[in-house]
Amino acid sequence: MIRFEAVLFDFGDTLFHSPSGADVMAEAGVDPEVAERLWAEIWASSKAPEALARGRDRTPELHASEWRRLFAPAEQLVPGMAALLYERVLLPLHWTPYPDTEPVLRELRQRGARVGVISNIASPLRPVFARHRLADYVDSYTHSYEHALEKPDQQLFRLAAERLGAEPERVLMVGDNHLADGGAVLVGMTVLLLPMVKPGEERGLAAVLKLA
Repeated sequence: MIRFEAVLFDFGDTLFHSPSGADVMAEAGVDPEVAERLWAEIWASSKAPEALARGRDRTPELHASEWRRLFAPAEQLVPGMAALLYERVLLPLHWTPYPDTEPVLRELRQRGARVGVISNIASPLRPVFARHRLADYVDSYTHSYEHALEKPDQQLFRLAAERLGAEPERVLMVGDNHLADGGAVLVGMTVLLLPMVKPGEERGLAAVLKLA
């Protein structure tokens, strides 16, 4: 078995989950069933290949414009909903760690493994981790917007490995999206993709400890 020196985590839908866009729409007067269905469609569309190919996480400006385009169906129901969803759902400071995020990160720290976070994101993540008292467990952050690069670009994964001081072959990449996170395979990383769970449930991160 490969001995991993470092673990690299995706942020969204891997370590943290977003607030419910359906709840935000329902609070604004949208029928709850309609809100649930529409939000599921929007979130699925955001992860589709054609949406990911638009480069929304290369700059903060692109991030805002592309997400508001994705939110257009909700805007048609309630004027101003696109801006509200962006503020309440997309800003990372509002995101919440999964129940098993803290114990797994803590255990990795106790084992001496280096931990990094790599994300297609439009704002820095350290304040988010600090807010939840998790910053001490993370050694490095690699943000797409800082380099105008997005996963699955090989250069971004190589940069993340360099920041962890490890060869890619000694890094375990943990994520949820085969298109974005699976790109780590191209630089020699081993990739663990986790199936989706409902917000609030354990993410299945204990599998990381078995590998690392």
